[in-house]
Amino acid sequence: MKILKYMLVFIPISFIAKFMNASGTIMFLLACLSIIPLAGLIGEGTEEISFYSGPKIGGFLNGTFGNATELIISFFALKEGLFEVVKSSIAGAVIGNILLVVGASMLAGGLKYKTQKFNQKVSEVSSTMLLFAVLGLCIPALFTHTVDPKLLNTRYEGLSIFVAVVMIIIYALSLFFSFSTHKHLYNNNDEEQGGTPKWSLKKAILVLVISTVLIAIESEFLVNGIEPLTEKLGWSEFFVGIILIPIIGNAAEHTTAIVMARKDKMDVALEIAIGSSLQIILFVAPVLIFISLFFKPMSIVFNPFELIALIASVIIANRVSHDGESNWLEGVQLLAVYLIIAASFFII
Repeated sequence: MKILKYMLVFIPISFIAKFMNASGTIMFLLACLSIIPLAGLIGEGTEEISFYSGPKIGGFLNGTFGNATELIISFFALKEGLFEVVKSSIAGAVIGNILLVVGASMLAGGLKYKTQKFNQKVSEVSSTMLLFAVLGLCIPALFTHTVDPKLLNTRYEGLSIFVAVVMIIIYALSLFFSFSTHKHLYNNNDEEQGGTPKWSLKKAILVLVISTVLIAIESEFLVNGIEPLTEKLGWSEFFVGIILIPIIGNAAEHTTAIVMARKDKMDVALEIAIGSSLQIILFVAPVLIFISLFFKPMSIVFNPFELIALIASVIIANRVSHDGESNWLEGVQLLAVYLIIAASFFII
């Protein structure tokens, strides 16, 4: 953790480099080195808040702050008309959270603890909601791929807006469900919260806010440096959008989920990963659709392989987490599926 604190020096260095008009490749590297310690600070802040509020709110806040970065990156991409990059980053973020983050968390925790338990009821509710959310997100694409293009008219653009409105409503209702009408499902998590906080609640919140703002700025530096970097490495923008940007943009919750799993707090780790995916589908994606109306309307239409990857990821994650227990082998299985999907996107 001391090494991460020393790495904070890369933040002012990146600002100086930007002022001196450094090359895109240099800015990319400096942004990556800056985001790593900031992600660690967000993890610490979330953990401290969970002492005061419980793992449910702690995971919710971590996903929110982490997805704020994704939202800001996508906003600038929308402004530039990079709709395909935005849509691929949405799909990549969901796939990454479900397979990469959950898999890495189960593996990291499983190497320290033989079996880790988590709230089965909460997992079932979250998994069912995630399955619904992914299907809802995929409906416009399924509609496009199955209906004769000649039958489509200008009202089709309104389908994405309608789906976005429904998603926002469902997201609000899901928050009301978990924090009000059925909050008793999460009471056991709160009672199991051990240890004592090192920071005051005010300090923890302040650290989260400042770290998120800085991550958003560094993410913009990073995105601006992706194009020159990909030209040197020969990567496609599609691979960068669906694999690279989601990993970097969601580095905060990725790091925190693994740290929580190592501390035998799988409830928090799963809440971070699954909660983040739900936020991306039910909140971030609809907001981006609404924002696109100020530039050029964007419709959520994924290609067939993205659809298969999204749906398959959710089904696999549901099967792995349905019993309320996890181990390192299940984590390896999820990571293996993610690597296969990533390799498939890489050769495109």
